[in-house]
Amino acid sequence: MGRIPVLDVSPVAEEGRFPAKAVVGEAVPVQATVFREGHDAVAATAVLIAPDGTEHARARMVDIAPGLDRLEARLVPDATGTWSFRVEGWSDPYGTWSHDAAIKVAAGIDVELMLAEGALLLTRAAARKGEEAMAPEDTAAVRAAVRAMKSTRRPPADRLAAGLSPAVRDALGRTPLREHVTTSPDYPLVVDRTLALAGSWYELFPRSHGAVFDTRRHSWRSGTLKTAAKQLDRIAAMGFDVVYLTPIHPIGTTYRKGRNNSLEAHPGDPGSPYAIGSPAGGHDAIEPSLGTFKDFDAFVARARRLGMEVALDLALQCSPDHPWVSEHPEWFTTRADGTIAYAENPPKKYQDIYPLNFDNDPEGIYTEIRRVLQVWIDHGVTAFRVDNPHTKPLSFWERLLADVRADHPDVLFLSEAFTRPAMMLTLAKIGFHQSYTYFTWRNTKAEVEEYLATVGSEQGAWMRPSFWPTTHDILPPYLQHSGVAGWAIRAVLAALGSPTWGVYSGYELVEDVPRPGVDEQIDNEKYEFRPRDWEDAGPFGIALLLGRLNEIRRAHPALQQLRNVRVHPTTDDQIVCFSRHLDAAHSPTGKADTVVVVVNLDPHQAREGVVHLDLAALGLDPGCDQSAHDVLSDETYRWGSEVFVRLDPHVRCAHVVRLGSA
Repeated sequence: MGRIPVLDVSPVAEEGRFPAKAVVGEAVPVQATVFREGHDAVAATAVLIAPDGTEHARARMVDIAPGLDRLEARLVPDATGTWSFRVEGWSDPYGTWSHDAAIKVAAGIDVELMLAEGALLLTRAAARKGEEAMAPEDTAAVRAAVRAMKSTRRPPADRLAAGLSPAVRDALGRTPLREHVTTSPDYPLVVDRTLALAGSWYELFPRSHGAVFDTRRHSWRSGTLKTAAKQLDRIAAMGFDVVYLTPIHPIGTTYRKGRNNSLEAHPGDPGSPYAIGSPAGGHDAIEPSLGTFKDFDAFVARARRLGMEVALDLALQCSPDHPWVSEHPEWFTTRADGTIAYAENPPKKYQDIYPLNFDNDPEGIYTEIRRVLQVWIDHGVTAFRVDNPHTKPLSFWERLLADVRADHPDVLFLSEAFTRPAMMLTLAKIGFHQSYTYFTWRNTKAEVEEYLATVGSEQGAWMRPSFWPTTHDILPPYLQHSGVAGWAIRAVLAALGSPTWGVYSGYELVEDVPRPGVDEQIDNEKYEFRPRDWEDAGPFGIALLLGRLNEIRRAHPALQQLRNVRVHPTTDDQIVCFSRHLDAAHSPTGKADTVVVVVNLDPHQAREGVVHLDLAALGLDPGCDQSAHDVLSDETYRWGSEVFVRLDPHVRCAHVVRLGSA
């Protein structure tokens, strides 16, 4: 255990079996329980260790739970790679003396003895050599205090004040005098590029963009990668970082699904792109109606010129027509009647899809999937949205993600695992960079507040949340009945409630009509072409809102962090308030950044109430009103600890306020 117990270090999972995560520039909270016997002062230091094994930074830990001995400091890595951290607990003789001396000298008890002991202590601190030596200016300040403390011609109170002066405290704060140092083990910390934590995604089905219905032939002509590329300027103008393509591979014809998941496909129905594989190829090929690899390369190049990356859906399943079915029938599950089992998620059935059986020839399956990934990485894909990873073995993902990271550390993986919490968190721990979340179904004030606190807690050391108001599979009840105001509300919550968020193409048009009996859109794009008139986005104003939200996110470093969220109480049961704060010491700009978001969750009527802001927790003076600039409306107010707000969702559904000095 060591002389000074250092226990419950975090973020640590399974004693370091799974490394904690961070990105370049992220302020990582490191915590530990540190204490000692008796009444002497104890302190701790968090140490960040660079990939080359050298100490990169040291930070004095502060008490975050008085009486519980829980300490915290924030460490900021500045490069990608495999880092580590540790916590050092130590006895603080200056802290012990300063506490005791202040009490005894004021009471006239052992005055000369306490001053003499203080002078000896500070003399020892100033005399240190090597790595523990203080800076020259600090050494001079401490030695001056020693001279003052030894001067018997001065009153005892003045001599004590010299030993307790801000200059001395600051000097000992920068280079503390440490005794009985006890060190925790080094724990791993994997640091990724910034997009692994903070970014905005835009999802589209390439075939819909540019699709045309030929009225003379009564048939559709598919959109292509070339026609889809024409949308990239529009998407970039809204400030998105990633263009995410649903599967672009050949689609099977056996048991092809028709419109709205019908079991009967009509001539010209394109089928679900998740039914992957045909005589034209499998996961390493492109659906012929979409174009060629040359067209795909041009799409990627165009996106990059516009400042965006391309993500591709990785759906590890096959249509009955996939080449793997005939070449490797052992990769699938054969039923008692000799047929291959199709995918089911009762009551849902996917007759057009065969799931892989990873217990049959796991090495062969692994080798082939790793090869497929390399094909797309070589063509410029830098992120994969992984379909239903929770239905594949964790051991497979752990190996695959580590293998890709070793060769391509910039490639990111987003887990689409709407499943039980334990599985979601474990997928994150074994290497997925991001995860879909339950945000889509968190609607009430209590649900929103609880979920913001959950994803921003220690869980955030592994599971980086991606907030999506809708997906191509999900149209939640809230958005079916809330109109434009509801879609604006959910966009604000998604964009500012998480560093990573995304929208499914068509969000700008408020596509809110469900398919009867299920929480998904009518005329679902998974099963048919869905061309859109983007001019319709103008009257709704949603496209403008999405662009403004992305602009705000980029302008504020606090919104690019995860574990800095704080929920503030309000008096109305439909008004939610939360803040994100980044102090100057951890901000890339060198300036503190504080953003307060107040949202009316009621899409139908105005709500009003009082917001109780914890200004002290945001590093602000609770007794002084602050400049509050609403970056959505470009209005400026004066806000204090209690703020009255009134939000009409049809006029303004939220305040997004930069708090503090401009």
